[in-house]
Amino acid sequence: MLIVKAHVLFSGGKDSALSALLLEPYFEIQLVTCHFGILPTGETASEIAKELGFTHEILRPDMKILEDAAEIIKKDGFPNAAINYIHRRALELLAKKDEVELIADGLRRDDRVPRLEHSEIQSFEDKHKILYCSPLMGFGRLTINKMLESNLIITEEESAAILKCDYEAELREYLRREIGEEETRKHFPASHKQSRVISRIRHEHKNQV
Repeated sequence: MLIVKAHVLFSGGKDSALSALLLEPYFEIQLVTCHFGILPTGETASEIAKELGFTHEILRPDMKILEDAAEIIKKDGFPNAAINYIHRRALELLAKKDEVELIADGLRRDDRVPRLEHSEIQSFEDKHKILYCSPLMGFGRLTINKMLESNLIITEEESAAILKCDYEAELREYLRREIGEEETRKHFPASHKQSRVISRIRHEHKNQV
């Protein structure tokens, strides 16, 4: 029987890692990191993927996407729409690859950004003749924390300091280089805690006699 490969958009954080673990019993897992190349975060994501035991690839979008996202932030004064924009472009780029049948991400029930409406998901699947899922969409924060306890070891740091390959990290760095640190801080909310995976907790299943 041919096993379908799930391409999971991967930042190196707990949510995308948990999504991959949830899909692992049913699909071959391929972690994919959207990386523009202005920070060494793609290498970090590759190291974490290796620790999790999954293959990993880098998706290199055109820099124009990051430039457009920066303009959205400067217009809006906050990053939500810009991060949503990058996520949608990443999904579209991945969907155009010939071998891709199923795309997954780490979006959660309580997330405000990135966020896809149900109608957007249907349109995306129909347009690209592809399957899409967010395995954590039915889970709230407290439930996800319980799932972490027995599956992943993570570290949590302020979002401005942690090195992981999410959209915000490179977007923040692009703006910092363009308009300076002080102006960049004005466009982002007060720093919040974000996670990065350290290792996977391996479970040994003993045969029952």
